[in-house]
Amino acid sequence: MQENKHEAKSLSELYQHLGFPVDLIHTLEGFTIHNLKDTRFELPYNSPSFRPDYFSFLFVKDGSGRYTIDGVGFNVEPHSIYFTNPSNYRTFSWTKVEDIYLITFDETFLKKFVSTEVFEEFPFLLTETISPKVLNIDFFEVVDKLFQDIHHEFLKQSTDQHKITGHLLAVLLYRIKEYFWKDYNPIYEGNRSSQIVKLFKQMLEKHYRDLSAGKVETIFRVQDYADAQHLNPNYLSNVIKSKTGKPIATWIADKTIAEAKSLLQTAGASIKEITYKLGFSEVAHFSNYFKKNTGTSPALYRKEHLQS
Repeated sequence: MQENKHEAKSLSELYQHLGFPVDLIHTLEGFTIHNLKDTRFELPYNSPSFRPDYFSFLFVKDGSGRYTIDGVGFNVEPHSIYFTNPSNYRTFSWTKVEDIYLITFDETFLKKFVSTEVFEEFPFLLTETISPKVLNIDFFEVVDKLFQDIHHEFLKQSTDQHKITGHLLAVLLYRIKEYFWKDYNPIYEGNRSSQIVKLFKQMLEKHYRDLSAGKVETIFRVQDYADAQHLNPNYLSNVIKSKTGKPIATWIADKTIAEAKSLLQTAGASIKEITYKLGFSEVAHFSNYFKKNTGTSPALYRKEHLQS
């Protein structure tokens, strides 16, 4: 039922909602990593429905359970890896949790510490549902070493912790891309409505790249995204809402804020230039929009997050 569903902005927020200890969840600029054995599940465990606002990689060294996304269920077994993105509502259950690493990260972290072209470089990040993959022994050892290195660096809290963690995450993404998705194209996966969602996500990403590069000057409306797929805007809106759990307007707002944060975290453009890059006609309009969605002003956000 809808009232039992929860939208989680972060893993810490989800764990708090589920009644799990949050002291082990240390968020680093939108990034977390920990071992699920430290969560102290009472097994067997079945979660309520939730929709995360972050990406995640689950590396199952020793454990078993099941994930369900958009009505599709997947068994999770030892020596497997599982990826999810901020999309549909899902549930998870565990029958055994011995050694399972979970990495979570948001788009701002990806754009800042991995690549500004991260979705072009790793298109599989845009897909809705991907089955868990059981790894062969050689690749299992490669992934195991990467997760250990990321976890070690995450706990070190060194001066360049963010950058090193981002580089290691990039290596993980490249290895996974090479192993699983060398020729992957999300357009060819799923039914018609899934293809509509994936094409919308790709167009959304490309449009904001073009905005940032100065190739276009106005933010696309729902009508523009519908026209690109030769769809009625109401039909497109209904598909996006039913498949992802949130309306197109929210997708556009979230993307605008994510791009604004990414631009504000570097010294390359003034707030006035960022205003125009994102299609706003006035700085005051952009500032009000940013504050409404984040609770802080662009200037204060830049002061607190400017990358040295």
